[in-house]
Parts: sequence; structure tokens; C-alpha cells
Amino acid sequence: MSKPFHFKQFTIHQDRCAMKIGTDGVLLGAWTSLEHNPNSILDIGAGTGLIALQMAQRSGAEVIDAIEIEEDAYEQCVENFEASLWSDRLFCYHAGLDEFVEELEEKYDLIVSNPPFYSEEVSSGDVSRDKARQSSALPFDELLEGVSNLLSPNGRFTVIIPFKEEEGFVISAQEHMLHLKRITRVKGNSKSEIKRVLMEFCFEKSTVKEDKLTIEKERHQYTEQYVALTRDFYLKM
Repeated sequence: MSKPFHFKQFTIHQDRCAMKIGTDGVLLGAWTSLEHNPNSILDIGAGTGLIALQMAQRSGAEVIDAIEIEEDAYEQCVENFEASLWSDRLFCYHAGLDEFVEELEEKYDLIVSNPPFYSEEVSSGDVSRDKARQSSALPFDELLEGVSNLLSPNGRFTVIIPFKEEEGFVISAQEHMLHLKRITRVKGNSKSEIKRVLMEFCFEKSTVKEDKLTIEKERHQYTEQYVALTRDFYLKM
């Protein structure tokens, strides 16, 4: 049984979610820019509700919606929202992205997603099977098509994906009129390879801002950059 995960301003119960709290979600929720003062935010594939709760803590957005297709995760997300300080602003829909797009007419100023993907470490040894499972629950192209339909004209979309998917994702985004605005490539420590990328997209073309983030100096010794980014959330930062 997974224990609840306590952050500074909220608690996440996760015993019914396949996707537990991990660095990726916390990073995305902390890294996502709010400089355009979004009034409406959508978290696609909410899982425990972590990123939507981070958005509620960090912003004054009146509408913070989430969608989650998996029933147990959806129910747990709703419970986590209701137990938070911001329950009046948070709402989770039990839906897939395609049906959500069809039924919704509103647009969102900010869309965030930590989409499902299987990392190399859980490879079964069957390359084609692993490739099919990579993002089978929510293919990147379907995600990008949904975002392009749901994002307001001046809105932003942020996402975290494996580094090896970066190039293909950017090309696919352009096919949906979404242009890369900012990218941060993430390494576990100074000696490790780049493992993840945090990316921000919008509808207008601009010069891309690029930087890197290293999480640890050594085991459990975090870099100043990582501490500065996540200190509003982690209890021990």
C-alpha cells in the first residue's frame, strides 16, 4: 500500500493510482510558466491530481480542470482535490481526451500534461511490443491534436517527455500549429545522460529559450537550481 505523499500545502493519496508521485510531475508543475496569468488551466491525464494541485497553489486561476480516463485514478484525484485548500477551483472529469474535446467548447489559457510513457527500464525484450506500449494510453499525436483544439489563441502548453522523443514531438507539434517556445533538458546528475525534456509550446513562433537542469550533485544532495525550483512543494527543501 502506497503511503500518502505530503507536500507543504497539500497531501496526495496515491494507493489507487498506477502512476505514483515522481520527480517528473513535480518538475513539470514547478517549471510551468504562469507569466501570462492564465485564468483557466487544464491538466490532461491527471493521475493523482498532483500537477493541477501545484497549479492551484501557484496561480489565481479561477478554473483548474483535469481529465483522467482510468476509473480508480479519477476517483482518487477527486478525493485529493476535495481535501485540498482549493477544492472550489479544482474539477476532474472522468473522460478520455477525444471525448472531452468533442464535448467541450471552452478554451484554456494553459494546458499541462505529464503523458503516460514506459521508460526503457521496464523493457520486456520485445522491441515492437514495447514501442506499441510506449504511449499507447495517450499517443503523442492525439495529445497534440487535443491541445491544439483546446488551447486559447494566446495560451501555453507544457509537457514532460523522454529526451529521445524530443525531436519527433516538436515536429508533430508543428503539424498542429504548436511552436516550441522554451525547453529545459533534465539530467539526474552531472555524469548521467539527459533523460527528460520539459517543453513549452504556443501558437506563435518565437526564438526558443533553451537551458539544462541537473537534479542531484550526488545521491540525495540536490543542486541549487533544483531546490530553487521545487522548494515551494517538497517538505524537506
